[in-house]
Amino acid sequence: TGLARATVRRSLITLESLGYAESDGRNFSLTPRVMALGHSYLSSTPLPRAAQPFLERLSYLLQDACSVSILDDDEILIVARSAPKRVITIANSVGTRLPAYCSSSGRALLAGQSEDMLDAYFSRLVPHRFTAHTIVDPAELRRVIQETPTLGYALSDGEIEEGVCSISVPLTNAYGGTVATLNAISYGGRVTRAEMIERFLPHMRIAAKDLRSA
Repeated sequence: TGLARATVRRSLITLESLGYAESDGRNFSLTPRVMALGHSYLSSTPLPRAAQPFLERLSYLLQDACSVSILDDDEILIVARSAPKRVITIANSVGTRLPAYCSSSGRALLAGQSEDMLDAYFSRLVPHRFTAHTIVDPAELRRVIQETPTLGYALSDGEIEEGVCSISVPLTNAYGGTVATLNAISYGGRVTRAEMIERFLPHMRIAAKDLRSA
């Protein structure tokens, strides 16, 4: 940039305070919020690049849209996506943000957080009813989130948009921590939640396992 070191550091500290950068005390790196400004985040993390081949294979097998999402504050952020080629395809694109509480990806990501983090999340949550199916009762939402690790997946059926059903499985790192989710979504009532569990889930678990190895 040609700027003085002190000027650069002050700029980075400003970006950190705004949530666009983070620091380990010495080095700075970008946060997902940068995607609101552009695609710099995609070039700074290996997750989207590593996930893309698995997403394309999974989308081909399921014939529905698939994506990888991460948790950013109280929302999920889609960082990679693949969808089957159709004349008309409606699906959330890379960079889309959705509320965590009513999306399957958000529930799977929240399920991987600590109890303290969940307490803080629910203390500031003001859920909005998008459809008649949206769960807005905090106690019910917490129950749904807490049962996710036992089930190994999370579902959202018509809670954000009527006729839209999605299922997500956690993507874990080498230490078992949930860092992202693998999601499949079907529009227009093409696939029921029972079909997603029976037909989609086995393929998604295999893809998640393979992606973890990659």
